[in-house]
Amino acid sequence: MKFAVIGGTGLIGSQVVSILNAAGHEAVPHSKSTGVDVITGQGVDEAVAGADVVVNLTNSPTFDEASPAFFRTSMDNLLAAAHKGGTGHFVILSIVGVDQVPELDYYQAKTLQEALLVAGPVPYSIVRATQFMEFIDAVLTWTADADTVRLPATPIQSIAAKDVAQAVADVAMGSPLNGIRDVGGPEIFTLDELGRITLSHKGDKRTVVTDPTAGMFAAVKGDVLTDKNAHLAATRYSDWLA
Repeated sequence: MKFAVIGGTGLIGSQVVSILNAAGHEAVPHSKSTGVDVITGQGVDEAVAGADVVVNLTNSPTFDEASPAFFRTSMDNLLAAAHKGGTGHFVILSIVGVDQVPELDYYQAKTLQEALLVAGPVPYSIVRATQFMEFIDAVLTWTADADTVRLPATPIQSIAAKDVAQAVADVAMGSPLNGIRDVGGPEIFTLDELGRITLSHKGDKRTVVTDPTAGMFAAVKGDVLTDKNAHLAATRYSDWLA
């Protein structure tokens, strides 16, 4: 099969392309660096023409109130091109619990992206993943100073990016779900606990202070970012750190 992987040079996209090609398919990565702009529409028709499957892994450059406009425009352009080009399966990557955190602009934007896909003209699959292990370091910087890192006790089911990529590729190689597949890591930690584990592994002597008001994840209520019934990946956080 022929796959057009939009956002195919990024953290997940580049791995999806490698997995699909190793499986004997033809997967072509597309991004701004290859001349494809999902906002202006430049190169989009050409990128998806003749593709059996379109995998859209593009992401908004911001997480604020501008993010819904990115997803609306990009999805409108990609879905129109995929429909015109005869694509039979359109796949996106989203977030476990994304529709349960209306307080966050970015989560509202990703919920919009899902809704546009569901209402669109192409058979589809949505892969919802839990939080990436690769993003934990960035999260620690949001509310840190020289002595402390402040984090809420939000339950997190972190998953390795390589496992997310495999899940996306597996779904893309299958028949359209016309629904959602949740994937997550094998363990659930609170975010403050993950912070302590991470700092300890790095030999970082800063103290993690549990603060229910700290950072973006303070807006998350309960355990909506976890799913014990998700398809569980194998990589544990301690193994990933090692």
